[in-house]
Amino acid sequence: MASKSCCRTFTALERVLMVLFVLMTGVSVGLIIVMVVSRSSDTTDLLTTTPAPPPTEPEKPKTSEKPKPSEKPKPSEKPFDSSYLIGVGRADCTGPVAEVPLMGYASPDQTAGGIHTRLYSRAFIVANNSERVVFVSAEIGMVSQRLRLEVLKKLQTKYGDLYRQENVVLSGTHTHSGPGGYFQYTLFIITSKGYIKPSINAIVNGIVKSIDIAHSNLKAGRIFLNKGEVENSNLNRSPHSYLNNPEEERMKYKSNTDKELVVLKMVDLDGNDLGLLSWFAVHPVSMNNTNRMVSSDNMGYASYLFEQEMNAGSLPGQGPFVAAFSSSNLGDVSPNTKGPHCINTGESCDNINSSCPIGGSNMCMAMGPGVNMFESTKIIGGTIFNKAKELYRTAQQEVTGPLNAAHQWVNMTDVTVQLNATHTGKTCKPALGHSFAAGTIDGVGGLNFTQGSVEGDPFWDGIRDALLGSPSNETQDCHHPKPILFSTGEMNVPLPWHPAIVDVQIITIGSLAIVAIPGEFTTMAGRRMREAVKNELESRGSLGQVEVVIAGLCNIYTHYITTYEEYQIQRYEAASNIYGPHSLSAYIQLFSSLARAIAENKVADLPKGPEPPFFNNSQLISLLPLTPVDKMPLNTSFGDVLIQTLQSYKRGEVVEVTFVSGNPRNSADTAEKTFLTVEKYENMTNSWKVVHTDASWETRFHWIKGTGGQSNVTVEWHVPSTAHPGTYRIQHFGHYKERPNFIPVIKPYEGSSGSFDIYN
Repeated sequence: MASKSCCRTFTALERVLMVLFVLMTGVSVGLIIVMVVSRSSDTTDLLTTTPAPPPTEPEKPKTSEKPKPSEKPKPSEKPFDSSYLIGVGRADCTGPVAEVPLMGYASPDQTAGGIHTRLYSRAFIVANNSERVVFVSAEIGMVSQRLRLEVLKKLQTKYGDLYRQENVVLSGTHTHSGPGGYFQYTLFIITSKGYIKPSINAIVNGIVKSIDIAHSNLKAGRIFLNKGEVENSNLNRSPHSYLNNPEEERMKYKSNTDKELVVLKMVDLDGNDLGLLSWFAVHPVSMNNTNRMVSSDNMGYASYLFEQEMNAGSLPGQGPFVAAFSSSNLGDVSPNTKGPHCINTGESCDNINSSCPIGGSNMCMAMGPGVNMFESTKIIGGTIFNKAKELYRTAQQEVTGPLNAAHQWVNMTDVTVQLNATHTGKTCKPALGHSFAAGTIDGVGGLNFTQGSVEGDPFWDGIRDALLGSPSNETQDCHHPKPILFSTGEMNVPLPWHPAIVDVQIITIGSLAIVAIPGEFTTMAGRRMREAVKNELESRGSLGQVEVVIAGLCNIYTHYITTYEEYQIQRYEAASNIYGPHSLSAYIQLFSSLARAIAENKVADLPKGPEPPFFNNSQLISLLPLTPVDKMPLNTSFGDVLIQTLQSYKRGEVVEVTFVSGNPRNSADTAEKTFLTVEKYENMTNSWKVVHTDASWETRFHWIKGTGGQSNVTVEWHVPSTAHPGTYRIQHFGHYKERPNFIPVIKPYEGSSGSFDIYN
């Protein structure tokens, strides 16, 4: 889809197409994309939430006076201060966990039905006596333009000019198992069942709250950088595209993926741990497109492990230490390390078309390293965590120096690129190629599309032309050799299908430069960008040797960015390179300009650029139906147990209990709450102690929709080897809807399993 590499089922897409075609002409036009395209804080009890209120006015650094916005010194006047104020914060951003499409695989059948792990926004603020920068890593598919605009609007209301476009970076980890519905462009709206307010509200509020917490916790501290290679955690899923890059360039690197993990260690002046911020290139798609539970996937599991270790004794999502594992240039990087194999014959399908002798491209999928997606998530996330732990412990290179931030809006459909002394190129209006509909080995398409298509298909082109009209000659020529499946830049009903105005942004913390990429860079694209920015900063400025990191999926989503050479092969990533073959060159030119402005202290001279649109809510449609009135089986009440636990279990076994439930969407604000608890009876206090919530790795919360408004919830507890022997119970919390006197009313309920024993 629009969002990511992956798959969908043909029959489901046909159903969606038929429904929307009948409902509205404008959306039915779009729905052909859904048919073809989209293959491709503290967790507490639900009833007891006591978050600390954010400050109404920005706190001033204790070591110096923060100038008012109107008095902010010009770049050339910025005083230098080697000390930093550091703030870290974490807040829940999970959102609806039922019926909302999961954002990533773009499959209309893949709607949320529970929780594997909760999702969090993690914010890091670094300030000195004159400037500050903010980096947020949110466990979502990607940051949308609408999401960023909403967050900045709230920050401006709270803090004035303190946190703004140029100094706030919002990055998505790219989990494919987070709720969608937070976009304002038509392609994404259609593939997410529209614009879903509870979904975007949860993410916006979570991001803002994480920044509030970081802001209120600012304290003097130090930052250390370390980096090292993580083995056996990623592979290139389009190696044939990578091989089309120049040999002399490829020879500079020992692998066709970036294996380097970059870690920032943040401590206070007494050496007490504050937080970890890191970047690594791997797709969070260990949880595959059959998953129906909200999940932070492999990178989220690494965060979970690090925070659990550093916040010993705290429940997940609680404790002061914050650890973020952020995305990087992951465009062509898969965690499915067993590689692509034909699922019907077992033979390798590592060929340019990712096609099997029997069944074609639909049978070619990558899996591993585990026997199922949960084990694979655990292995990949655990490997990244172990390396990060080592790098954090041994970090000695201190990051010092001034803070800088540079940002521009750019019309990416009309950038002239200086290719060499005599030749120029241009970016294009957005368009998606035929191979986009093929998906990738991480999630194949369900129709007869293959990767590596450099020619159109008369059948699908005929359908496109009949419903949408053919792409203009100008767009076809601009995107050559991409055969255009959808000329989205020429489609504006009911709203534009793709963005034209895009954010480009760099922030620097001393000698560290963070390049905020508005999409998914491939491995070599990221390497070229790092080299270009590094050259600008080191050759023109006084920063000395600079470390450059690529932060992926920041601020707005524009699909993939490949090298010019990879574009010629037209695998999935290239077909999803929406601004044409010179996109990377344009981005390198734009980001180099930002780096030059930082190095030469001329950020104030950068033109702001054309502002992006902010469509009214009335223009943003929702295709998600309202929740119906909840019903319960005869002679039961909400929260009653339908299937009881056993009387005893051993470590390593799975405890299950099923409750009569309401629709989880009725629990509109689930932030900092939980749908379940696992509790242990404490003899000393004659009370129950919560040992797990729905944010815990060991629990799984399944919502099963029945008929006639009935539904139930099954809670699983995978008893860990560390569980203490004793007596336990499982509780479930939720809300149900009734309609007395024809007025909808939402009421809370809770239920409890019987007690059971855990023994060795």
